[in-house]
Amino acid sequence: MSNRNAVVTGASSGIGRATVKKLIDTGWNVIAVARREDRLRSLAEETGCRFVVADLTTESGVAHLVEFVNENGPVHALVNNAGGAFGVDSIAEADFGRWEKMFELNVMATLRVTRALLPAMRESGGAIVFMTSTAAHDTYPGGGGYVAAKHAERMIPLTMRQELVGEPVRIMEIAPGMVRTEEFSLNRLGSQEKADAVYQGVNQPLVAEDIAEAVSWCLNLPDHVNIDSMIIRPVEQGTNTLTKRMRS
Repeated sequence: MSNRNAVVTGASSGIGRATVKKLIDTGWNVIAVARREDRLRSLAEETGCRFVVADLTTESGVAHLVEFVNENGPVHALVNNAGGAFGVDSIAEADFGRWEKMFELNVMATLRVTRALLPAMRESGGAIVFMTSTAAHDTYPGGGGYVAAKHAERMIPLTMRQELVGEPVRIMEIAPGMVRTEEFSLNRLGSQEKADAVYQGVNQPLVAEDIAEAVSWCLNLPDHVNIDSMIIRPVEQGTNTLTKRMRS
């Protein structure tokens, strides 16, 4: 396993950071990718990972990543974790800029990186994990933009699995529900008070390490085993709109 290399995007915090740590703990060499160099450097010092500072919403950022991979590859796994939600606009009051930002980050950046690293994997084999969300499987009030972006992102692995059938590339989707991380709700809602309120009344939301454990399990299965889709929620969350606090 020590000869296997993985690329993890969105690695500067949350699920991405936890995934880098977990994969290294299980013997992978990891290239961590994000925009914030200070956080990546800290992660590298802590774990020994290599890192690339890149904005994956730009062609130049993806080209920079590919250049680094070609110099340090081959890559046996890609974890498309970069993404995010912004705002809770209703459809009637949709902020077009926020929708476009969510599509660019969740869909187009994922597509750019996947297309760029796929050719080598088709030749030598590999696995691609798409970090979607339960928002990719259902909807909820105020979530239209994020839900639309995550539904669109989910169509990439669903389609690829058919287009690549018989080829040595595993295509996996992991769809987390309520995960408490330091930045997801803060970035979406704009204040720590509002972010904390998302988890109020839920004793044990998921944490980043729970999802990293799932990623590691999927990637460390035998190469002939593909986990098509995995939905992960905390016990206290029944659906996107029903949690323990709502029934108390």
